[in-house]
Amino acid sequence: MFPWPGGKTRLAAHILPLIHAQPHTCYVEAFAGSAAILFQREPAKVEVLNDTHGELVRLYRVVANHLDEFVRHFRWSLTSREMFRWAQLQNVETLTDIQRAARFYYLQKLSFGGRVQGQTLGVGPTSTKRINLLRLEQDLSDAHLRLQGVVVEQLPWQLCIEKYDRAETVFLLDPPYWDTMGYGNDFPIEQYQQLAEVMAGLKGRAILTINDHPAMRALFDRFQCISVPIRYTVGGGAGAARTELIYTT
Repeated sequence: MFPWPGGKTRLAAHILPLIHAQPHTCYVEAFAGSAAILFQREPAKVEVLNDTHGELVRLYRVVANHLDEFVRHFRWSLTSREMFRWAQLQNVETLTDIQRAARFYYLQKLSFGGRVQGQTLGVGPTSTKRINLLRLEQDLSDAHLRLQGVVVEQLPWQLCIEKYDRAETVFLLDPPYWDTMGYGNDFPIEQYQQLAEVMAGLKGRAILTINDHPAMRALFDRFQCISVPIRYTVGGGAGAARTELIYTT
C-alpha cells in the first residue's frame, strides 16, 4: 500500500515458505508496519495486524471500513512540494479519522525512503514519486478486500503476543532494525533482549526479521537463522549491499 522503513517486500520470497511450512490457523504480525507479507500470503482462519503507531492503525481501519470516502480525498491530489509541506503542517487534532488517514497515506506515499520521522518529498533528478489515481484506486481496493476479517490491534508487542500465543499461531516479528532511524518509535536494546526471551518461551512459532548486527546476533543466534543479502536502493541510487537475518523458532 505504501513504503515503510524496513518493509518486507524484498524478503517475501524467503519469509512466505517459512510461514507455509508451519501448520497454523492464526497468523499475527506483532509489528505490522506496511504489512507487506500479509498482503502477499493466502488468508489464514484468524489474522491479526498489530502496531503501536496510531496513524498506521487508523489507516488500516479506514481502508477496511471506509474505502470510498478515503479514495475521494485523492481525486485532485498533486505531487508538489507545497502540498506536501501543507500536509505536514496540518493540525491532525482538527481532522476526522478519514482525513487524518488520508493525510498520513499521502505523506507516506511521497516521502523519501518511506520515512515516518524527518520526512522529505521523494522528488529528485533520478526518481520522482507521484500520486497515480488509477493505480491508487486499484491498490486500495485490493487492500480493502484483503483486510476484510483481519483484526487490527494497537497493543504493545508484548501484550499482542501474550493475547494470541497458542500452539496453532505463527508470529511474524519485524521490530525496528537496530541502530537505524525513521520508524517513528523508539526501540531500545532492552526491548530486543525481552523479545528474545519471549520467543524462547512461545507456545506457537515465530519468524523474526532483523538487520545483521553483532548486537542482534548475540541475542538471537540461539534460534535457527537464514542470512539474506539485500541491496538497498533508496532514492534511485546505485544502492548498498546489506545482509538481513531471518530467525525461526
